[in-house]
Amino acid sequence: MIDDQTVNAFDAAAGCGARLRQAREAAGLSLEAVGKDLRMPVQVVKSLEAEQWDRLGAPVFVRGQLRSYARLLRVDLGDALEQAHIGPVVPPQLVSHTHTPRARRIAESLGRRALYVGITAVLAVPVWFATRGHFDTGSSTPNTASLDVIPAAVPVTGGNEPANPATAAPATAAPASQPSAPYLASLTPVPRPAASAATPAATGGTLSLQFKGDSWVDISGPDGATVEKALIKSGESRSFSPGQVARMVLGNASAVEVQQGGAIVDLSPYQRANVARFTVSSDGSVAPVSH
Repeated sequence: MIDDQTVNAFDAAAGCGARLRQAREAAGLSLEAVGKDLRMPVQVVKSLEAEQWDRLGAPVFVRGQLRSYARLLRVDLGDALEQAHIGPVVPPQLVSHTHTPRARRIAESLGRRALYVGITAVLAVPVWFATRGHFDTGSSTPNTASLDVIPAAVPVTGGNEPANPATAAPATAAPASQPSAPYLASLTPVPRPAASAATPAATGGTLSLQFKGDSWVDISGPDGATVEKALIKSGESRSFSPGQVARMVLGNASAVEVQQGGAIVDLSPYQRANVARFTVSSDGSVAPVSH
């Protein structure tokens, strides 16, 4: 450090850098010692003495470094600091970002909405195409039918009896103008009566069938030939004399009333899953099918 009288020895016409260098040399300080005291790199101290302001950054930093250097050496730069071509200290211009023009807000809102619509379309369209088939098939209420009732368009034989296409086809053919609708089958089992509850078989007389619901039948004669094999509609009836038929299979048996000689025959001993199978002897008596 130097005393106050050292300043009087400096040339008043010298610039800021020259005055600082002369004061440092008069005080016997090296560049390293000044950089250590000011906590500045030695290169910055050299640039201050050489007045290389463009290497030191913004004017506000250059002026601050010069004042720190002058305080260390007790040098009054005076007018030299004002006359130095450092550049004015311009305060930063503050730009308000809190106000957004109304047109910009509207444009941003429309842009966000358009983005949402686009994303929704990208996600919804594939889902709609994937589920379109389910919507189309689910628009009509499906028909339901019990497994005990054989649909008219599907000739099915009961038990182990072989189907006879020659006799079944005319009775089961569906009109070509009416498309067949899908059926939902009910798997609910029909309770079977106990074997001990079987009633004695009816004997003698004409065997008559009254159909109170659609029923698929397979009726065979004593020689094994098919007497009738078809889907009989509700409201129809059939009558057979003794010795005309030998075996019967009745689908949807709960909708068929069987009478033997004017007496109603209980089909529960011969019924399984709403399908009744029984034999008819030559005298007209009804008996279970023997296996």
